[in-house]
Amino acid sequence: MRFGPVPLAAAAGALLAHGQMIGPRRLAKGHRLTGDDLAAAAAAGLDHLVVAQLDADDVAEDAAAVALAAALAGPGCHALAPVHGRVNIAAAADGVLCLPPGMVAAVNGVDEALTLATLRNGQRVARGEIIGTIKTITYAVAAETLARAVAAAQAMQVAGFGRRRIDLIATSLPAASAKARDKLVRVTAARVAALDGALAVAPPCPHDEAALAQALAAATGDIILVAGASATVDRGDVIPAAIVAAGGAVLRLGMPVDPGNLLVLGALGGRPVIGLPGCARSPKRNGFDIVLEHLAAGLPV
Repeated sequence: MRFGPVPLAAAAGALLAHGQMIGPRRLAKGHRLTGDDLAAAAAAGLDHLVVAQLDADDVAEDAAAVALAAALAGPGCHALAPVHGRVNIAAAADGVLCLPPGMVAAVNGVDEALTLATLRNGQRVARGEIIGTIKTITYAVAAETLARAVAAAQAMQVAGFGRRRIDLIATSLPAASAKARDKLVRVTAARVAALDGALAVAPPCPHDEAALAQALAAATGDIILVAGASATVDRGDVIPAAIVAAGGAVLRLGMPVDPGNLLVLGALGGRPVIGLPGCARSPKRNGFDIVLEHLAAGLPV
């Protein structure tokens, strides 16, 4: 592509570089100049215009953005119509955004004329939300440059939330407050509903390894949540020990996030079990939300 000032006689069919008043009319940037436009420019006393002229092997800005978007919009995503060299990619479902590691940097490293910006990998997104945008910076790119960018691209996707049954088991001590339990159930039900799930609340369970193991063995949900009456501080504590006693396994005790670091992640009969951190009793977003969103979308933690 050639860019710069050219005499009016050589400007027919070129793209006007910048929006400009020519006589009584304002021509927008990127406008393809016609013979009438050039006649008006001459009548206005102009003898040259700053334009972009595409070479035979160039791909125009919209077409380049569309081609790159086609390589990027994977399952759960769809590309919107191009506007001035920009194509936005939107989520087609509520879910979790999944980006191949290193892909965004690889695309952006091909050439400064093509750019890709996205939301964070692993971020929860809503249907219709813009999750990525491709912008062709110049009016065109060489076909070979576009081909390299497309080759560097890998499909981004939104893992949608499935309609899963989620069981909640809350353990209690003799001095437990019914009001606190009601709040736990209310807050958890709202979280689950936002993920298109269905919450089933088990009967109250004593904060005891044997009793909790029995309750876990009886749970039938796709995901099992356990809210302990006291915080878990060791693998020998009630919740991790009960998971093992019920025939499951503790995958991780503790989580590198705050708030939410006292989370327990386990498995029982091929289903995930989450020992809730204390902050899960609050509606404010915390580490528990990150884990639950991934599991509700069918993703590994």
